[in-house]
Amino acid sequence: MPRLVLSLDGQTLAEYNMTKERYTIGRLPDNDIRIDNAAVSGHHSLLINILNDSFLEDLNSTNGTYVNGKLIKKHALQHGDVITIGHHQLRYIDDRVEQATEDEFTKTMVIEPSGRMEKQIEKAARAAEAAAAKSARVAAAPTEKPAPRKFSPTSTQEVDPAAAPVLPLAKLQVLSGTFAGRELVLSKALTTLGRPGVQVAAITRRAEGYFIVHVESGKPDDYPLVNGVSIGPQARKLNDNDVIQLAGVKMGFFVD
Repeated sequence: MPRLVLSLDGQTLAEYNMTKERYTIGRLPDNDIRIDNAAVSGHHSLLINILNDSFLEDLNSTNGTYVNGKLIKKHALQHGDVITIGHHQLRYIDDRVEQATEDEFTKTMVIEPSGRMEKQIEKAARAAEAAAAKSARVAAAPTEKPAPRKFSPTSTQEVDPAAAPVLPLAKLQVLSGTFAGRELVLSKALTTLGRPGVQVAAITRRAEGYFIVHVESGKPDDYPLVNGVSIGPQARKLNDNDVIQLAGVKMGFFVD
């Protein structure tokens, strides 16, 4: 269902679901979307919904109606269009398009490993396991006098005071290209990303953290980049705010 989000100076004021065929926008109380501001005409604009399309028309307003910064008389609205009326903005959002775009991103970048890739995926998983084990050994290595063990008052069994914390969920946010702004939650033990024949990598989720490892590419030694540096053939542990470049797409890695 299409909707309009009304804002002023970046602050959201109201949201309107487009459930009717006609919506008037203006300063007077009888409008469907009222904007009580002197820069807005009494009946400023008209929005008409016909089947799956929405059309905006200026009603000979004093200050005009703008879409994406351009003065319009009539305009067929597209998902993401920003309507400016006076000092206010109305963003047109079509949830059907937004969902379709999100699905397309998942289909484009997230790969279901094929039989051809199985060996590479297994190799990548082993590399990630080795990197995770090494990370665990480094973290466990004592650098100072070890903390004393504590004992449970009701048991002779030792209790570790530094029990391993639960690994928080992380996500990828696309920073460039058609799908900029899209997010992918890394909830699986292994997520395979990229474009077969171009560049593919796997991100594994383990108790020691998240690791990225190269799976395959169309050119020899063409490895993904993290913060502008090639990861090489070994698995690399990801840190919050790292920037991954994979198959020509930049993605930010963020831990919630």
